[in-house]
Amino acid sequence: MTWNITIDNIGGIQHAETTLENGVNAVRAPNWQGKSSFLYALETVFGTEKRLTENATEADVVLEVDGTKYYVELKRQGNTITKSGNPYLTDDVDLECADLFAFLDETNEIRQAVDRGDNLEDLLTRPLDFEKIDEQIAKLKTEREQVDSELTRADRAADHLPALQEKVTQLEADLEDLHDEWETIDHEPTNENDAQEELSSLRAELNQTKRAISRHESSLETAKDLLKEKREELEELEVPEYEDLEAELSKRQDELDAVRADRDLVGSLYEYTNRVLEQDRLDLITDLSRGVLSDSFNCWVCGHETNRDDVELNLKNLEDRLEQLRSREASLEQNVEELRQKQSTLKTAERKERDLTTRIGELEGQVSSAETDLAYARERRSELEVEIDEVSDTISTTEDEVTDIRSDIKYKEAELEDAQKELKEAQNEAGQRDTLQKERNSLSEEIETLRTRKERVKRDTRDAFDSALDDILDRFDVGFETARLTESFDLVVARGGREASLDALSEGERQLLGIITALAGHEAFNVADRLPVMLLDSHAGLDDTHIHHLVDYLSTRVDVLVLTAYPEYEDFEGHEISPMDWETVSYDSDTATAAP
Repeated sequence: MTWNITIDNIGGIQHAETTLENGVNAVRAPNWQGKSSFLYALETVFGTEKRLTENATEADVVLEVDGTKYYVELKRQGNTITKSGNPYLTDDVDLECADLFAFLDETNEIRQAVDRGDNLEDLLTRPLDFEKIDEQIAKLKTEREQVDSELTRADRAADHLPALQEKVTQLEADLEDLHDEWETIDHEPTNENDAQEELSSLRAELNQTKRAISRHESSLETAKDLLKEKREELEELEVPEYEDLEAELSKRQDELDAVRADRDLVGSLYEYTNRVLEQDRLDLITDLSRGVLSDSFNCWVCGHETNRDDVELNLKNLEDRLEQLRSREASLEQNVEELRQKQSTLKTAERKERDLTTRIGELEGQVSSAETDLAYARERRSELEVEIDEVSDTISTTEDEVTDIRSDIKYKEAELEDAQKELKEAQNEAGQRDTLQKERNSLSEEIETLRTRKERVKRDTRDAFDSALDDILDRFDVGFETARLTESFDLVVARGGREASLDALSEGERQLLGIITALAGHEAFNVADRLPVMLLDSHAGLDDTHIHHLVDYLSTRVDVLVLTAYPEYEDFEGHEISPMDWETVSYDSDTATAAP
């Protein structure tokens, strides 16, 4: 499979056209040649990113896979970048899973959290927030209630089968006795034969009408009782009233997205600057003058002369701002979750209100229909009784016995036909019990699976972390014996038989643990089934041998692995991508400003 990609104005890339192949795809080039921007472009067309080249007003990425075209267009409107098109991923859960567990660049939140030593539970379970588990459970419960109703009717039908079978058997015997009696009497045709035939038919119809009246009365009583029950249930139902809930939720979600984007932007700036200071590589980005007390240099942003102390002070202020944004993000997340709970409660109540209103309407129709049918049947009974009296007066006494037996036979035949039909319907309904019970069990299992999904995901994530760690440790010579995710999702490592601080690990070891942690989520949420692509960037802490071991391992987890590579790395077994023919901006293309 070949993935054809066209990029315009993404990050530091003004225009590029290239392809991806199944397996390993290495974007090989020195710094500032658009390697990271290429990954940003992929993330854009997959649906999670929007980085527009500075000073550009429009951008787009087009991806063609097996004749299917995906594309995303970006437009700058003031300080905001809007996104439209047909991205590869559209489902919220898929997008979140890809961003957390498949796009392993320097902005990956899990890698950053591991590097900081943060608790990882919220990040590793975040996709669950988008699965709307409560709504799924409510829908399945409604389905199960319907199955329960059908199962109750089937059970009642099964319990009633012996009585129905006995009734059919008795009617067959009664009909046989009537036929025997018919054979013993003189029933030769007379001049009154037509009247006798009419009288027999009228009596049979009268008996059927009386039985119909009994059925209608029973159905009417049942429908009225159920209608009263549903009306009381509707009256007791409380539908909460929230003013402008959808607008408030949308507003808070937009605020949360904006704060997250700001946090990512500030976090990236902080991480970049802090890394330069920690590794003492100011000389990479500005002219450095070494001094006895302090080094001086020109700020690489504004060009004014400054020193390390001032930069560290500003960096501390930036760190404080980052903490403020994280605090605001946590507050907004809680606010959004509370609003979603209100939304779920409101929707459940509204759905219940709609269902009850619909059911009440159906029952009102049943009551009206039953009352109409009952009134008609009673009227017909009165008419038949009058007709029977009139016809009876025209028939001689000697013919009464023949007429009575003929009427009884017709009535018994009709009664037997009804009983046989009722028996067959009950047998069919009772025969559904096994199917209905299996369906109910399946729904209950789905409900229980959803109820325990978070704990199961957490367990699967820890198991996947242990498995990936074992595989990685077999390939890497690291300075710690083992690592694990605790039940509370803190990452702890052991060195020299004792627990060690993550700060004591090398940059490469922390990078490796960040990737392993992301892989645990990748496995727990089956991300490879959602997106057959993984992106890897910012692995400078790993040497050539280690990065090749890591690539070999990751390439077994997905169909397509895309990574950035420096020219000095040995060749990878796969598809090499060179950005030398791409049109890139002249400034630092891999650190282009992220969209707010």
